[in-house]
Amino acid sequence: MRKVVLVAFCGLIFYSCGSIKTLETADKGPIAVVLDLVDIVDDKVKVVIDPGAFTTDDIVFYVPKTIPGTYSEDNYGKYIEGFKAYSYNGKELAFIKEDDNTWSIPNGKRLDRVTYYVNDTYDTESEIGEAVFSPAGTNILKDQNFMLNLHGFVGYFDGFKEVPYALTIKRPTDMQSTTSLLKKANNAVPSTDVFFAGRYFEIIDNPILYTKSNAESFMVNDITITLSVYSPNDMYTATVLKDRMEKMMTAQKAFLGEIDGTKEYNILLYLSTMESNDASGFGALEHHTSTVVVLPEALSKDRLEQAMVDVVSHEFFHIVTPLNVHSKEIQYFDFNDPKMSQHLWMYEGTTEYFANLFQIQQGLIDETEFYKRMMGKINNARSYDDAMSFTVMSKNILSKPYEDNYANVYEKGALINMALDITLRELSKGERGVLWLMKELSKKYDNNTPFQDDTLIDEIVAMTYPEVRTFFDSHVIGNTPIDYNTYLTKVGLMTAETKKSSGYFLDGDIPFIDVDQSNGNAIFIRKGIALNSFLTDLGAAGGDVIKSINGIPIDLEAMRSILFQSRNWTSETNISMVVKRGEEEINLEGKVGTPMLDVETIVPIEENADDSQIRLKKAWLRR
Repeated sequence: MRKVVLVAFCGLIFYSCGSIKTLETADKGPIAVVLDLVDIVDDKVKVVIDPGAFTTDDIVFYVPKTIPGTYSEDNYGKYIEGFKAYSYNGKELAFIKEDDNTWSIPNGKRLDRVTYYVNDTYDTESEIGEAVFSPAGTNILKDQNFMLNLHGFVGYFDGFKEVPYALTIKRPTDMQSTTSLLKKANNAVPSTDVFFAGRYFEIIDNPILYTKSNAESFMVNDITITLSVYSPNDMYTATVLKDRMEKMMTAQKAFLGEIDGTKEYNILLYLSTMESNDASGFGALEHHTSTVVVLPEALSKDRLEQAMVDVVSHEFFHIVTPLNVHSKEIQYFDFNDPKMSQHLWMYEGTTEYFANLFQIQQGLIDETEFYKRMMGKINNARSYDDAMSFTVMSKNILSKPYEDNYANVYEKGALINMALDITLRELSKGERGVLWLMKELSKKYDNNTPFQDDTLIDEIVAMTYPEVRTFFDSHVIGNTPIDYNTYLTKVGLMTAETKKSSGYFLDGDIPFIDVDQSNGNAIFIRKGIALNSFLTDLGAAGGDVIKSINGIPIDLEAMRSILFQSRNWTSETNISMVVKRGEEEINLEGKVGTPMLDVETIVPIEENADDSQIRLKKAWLRR
């Protein structure tokens, strides 16, 4: 790493002289990049990239189409404007824009630099049909905030992803950066940060949050963790949120034990105003030593902290997989022609399972809450294709019909791991589970040692038991749905139906309705979920578009008003609703009643569990 720093620093000196070129060719690096966060033009950031001297004429410049962890084609080149290529004498060179993300420059030997302007994605999320997921997006808010997911700012030249990068950022004097990128200390140029990366992947794997000072650091064993917060209305500070994060991550490290993928971890929290020009995709995106989290600023402290626990714990567990244990498809990721791995059951499923399992094992939640979460995943998984091979889906996740089932990696993916965990515990008399399996894989594979994609399951079977082959062949490679009661019974549990009260249009935080942004923000009743008695007795069905309620035409604002009014409804309140079902408009009328919801829960089996079930459950939940 020190050698990389030395090479990159030498290249930066040459670049800063202006008319002097680096003596290295582009195949040795470094590639010098400058971002200007001070002189913002029309809410755009200017980027200058000096690649060094090319030895060939046919040069192709890319901005990523897809990045690891998103499993979607986001085409970050759509946010690039004013692309220009310049020769050594300052004249513009001809280029061809091949598609949203690709620029061909036929006179590569004469190329001195490329320049362009970058629009941020947060401003346009409500305007673009397929919006970039906010934690993978970018924000440009002059003198207030810059969310630099660098795949949205810095491109790469074909064939030169493995060379070093020197990244210089001009910043406002009162703004500080939080990132895991290697930073030059004691920089001589005021209000300028200089970062170094050994290859292009390190650039896009290390986002940077620029904000006015609002960060706190703490130690978990020998890991330094920094929480940096952007709160536009100053509702939250890192100091206020630090304690809950420290408690949670201390529990995670205790759960992981000797698995140790990093000595530094940064949590970059962006709190959104939820206005039309701000981030609206809430959640997080993992990186090797950091995560970007986007959540609404309006959440209460308790809800914000719980949301942070749930999403950050998931992202932090990614240090196990895929950031440590991963296939060659991940190690040598092609940002513009990606080849996907077949193991989303592990990359996302194991991670999501651990994000829940560690909370019960470390005493952050009780058994009732853990069962509620697993039952929720069973119910949510039913809205996806349960007969779809998980390995086939994973390998083809960027295309239909598989991409429509992607969110099931967090539902059935976690349940696959629950069933596998119980299976391993049973076969090993409680000694081994999925955490043991990941520890063993981590000993064999690491950041720089990928596995062969089509042999991983064979390796797992060889490490464990023949019965594990049957499980994978049936439920992961194959298309046989999992009978969860088969596995729950082994630990003295079962699923049972019961009824609970709900709101009219909401079940707690879970809505029965949604907004179709592609159809003028039409309000519709969600498909694939259980509806309450209010909606079913009225005759409503999943997919119905609500046109009016009690004669009031329904749009987003009108629906908010109805939700507020419904707090005062009684069981005798009359309601009339017009819905559009397909091409037909249907009038629905009746009393609102007392809304009830049929739900399944995980409960102890009716007869007393035997000793073997009790021991297995204890090994599963308490080890």
